[in-house]
Amino acid sequence: MNVFESVKQSVTTRQAASFYGIRVGRNGMACCPFHNDRTPSMKVDSCFYCFGCGASGDMIDFAASLHGLGKREAAVRLAEDFSIPYDDKSPPRRKQNRPQPRRKSVEQRFQETERYCFRVLCDYLRLLEHWKTAYAPQPQDAVWHPLFVEALQRISYTEYLLDILLYGEMEEKAALIAAQGKEVMRLEQRISELAAPDAGSGQTDDGRAGTGATPCGNPGDIGGDAERRREEQHPELSDGVPA
Repeated sequence: MNVFESVKQSVTTRQAASFYGIRVGRNGMACCPFHNDRTPSMKVDSCFYCFGCGASGDMIDFAASLHGLGKREAAVRLAEDFSIPYDDKSPPRRKQNRPQPRRKSVEQRFQETERYCFRVLCDYLRLLEHWKTAYAPQPQDAVWHPLFVEALQRISYTEYLLDILLYGEMEEKAALIAAQGKEVMRLEQRISELAAPDAGSGQTDDGRAGTGATPCGNPGDIGGDAERRREEQHPELSDGVPA
């Protein structure tokens, strides 16, 4: 076997990551070495995938990215580090039929959906954290900005959903995707609308930059008129993700 085949049959990405000093938890999660990762966001097993930066591949890709090597150099290094024998001669090429398009497996489709939900929820959480600071009520404010109210109501639950996608069992992730899939699609649409060039160009009644939303409710009535008016303004959030 050539060096690539020998390495792939002898070493997993998890073994390679541990050998090169990457701490991998029992659940297969590790801090990604390819971006500034403070909490484990990279899943490592036979292959690897980072939910944060999108880096992915097998053990050879991992070693190549980690050490700044080409794929062959990375494969040779793995073979040397793990004492893997290999035949450097490439096997004779066989006549190849016209490649047929591969259909994605159920597992591949699930993983794509899982990554999609994780990405949208991360974007939404960053918005909520921004709103919590940018629209925090001032002493002179008689009403609370609806985006500040939304941040208070949604941050903890959004973090809970992300924790399930990162650390939950397969059954928990599948249940979350089934229950929240349509809501995540609505969230993505809303985030896109807020990111449009003309979104947020207006100002609120108190003079602060806003997103076109009007203040509603008051500190003593977050669950009353403020919530009803917020739901009228953003009906896509009135169901699916509980407050």
